[in-house]
Amino acid sequence: MSVAAPRPNALKVLSGNGPRAAVRDLCAQFEKATGTAVDVEFDVNPEVIRRGDAGEAFDVAIGNPPTIEQLIESGKVVPGSRAEIGRSGLGVAVRSGATKPDISTVEGFKRALLSANAIAFPGEGASGRYFVGLLDRLGIAVAMQNKLKPSPGEDTVEVVARGEADMVVVVATRIVGVPGVDMVGPIPEALQTKIGFAAGLSASSAQPEAAKALIRFLTAPAAAAILRAKGVEPAH
Repeated sequence: MSVAAPRPNALKVLSGNGPRAAVRDLCAQFEKATGTAVDVEFDVNPEVIRRGDAGEAFDVAIGNPPTIEQLIESGKVVPGSRAEIGRSGLGVAVRSGATKPDISTVEGFKRALLSANAIAFPGEGASGRYFVGLLDRLGIAVAMQNKLKPSPGEDTVEVVARGEADMVVVVATRIVGVPGVDMVGPIPEALQTKIGFAAGLSASSAQPEAAKALIRFLTAPAAAAILRAKGVEPAH
């Protein structure tokens, strides 16, 4: 989890790690455009739910759509406030300067996985669960058992930069902007899934109008260029 010292009267955003780069940039732009300070804390989606359900104060939640829906069901996010930001597929990265495997085909991706010594992936969250299921689909779950390195959401890509794993498989947005790693590319289309990102308004926001304005900013057509640059396929 990344936490900075809170600023007085700042909007507080609880966000999943997936769209980290895009959320950081867009919130900074919103702050510059409106003068409203925005403090963002990133965590894995299950922790975003847990923190919200525990009564932690926040103004906007960002996460996979099921995360926002769970917070709506528990009364922490306003019903009907869920707004789609975009989505991203799974990607692969290696340490900067390392040879990039050919993952353009299913067989090539399978070979790359089997050839690696250690593969990082999120121990929690949608992309990690999907990847584990993918190993079953490919028939290599047993062969991969000792190669897998489930990692905390905030450190999944960074372990590759430090040389503690050969590659990472994670939602592609998470790779963007991490120093010390090179993007190899998306996993093959036949195996691909899309992980969604959405925002919701806190039911107990002290600044609901400003929070609504931020959600509109994150989901407006004008945000599309930044979203694409950070690996997110915009919803609008």
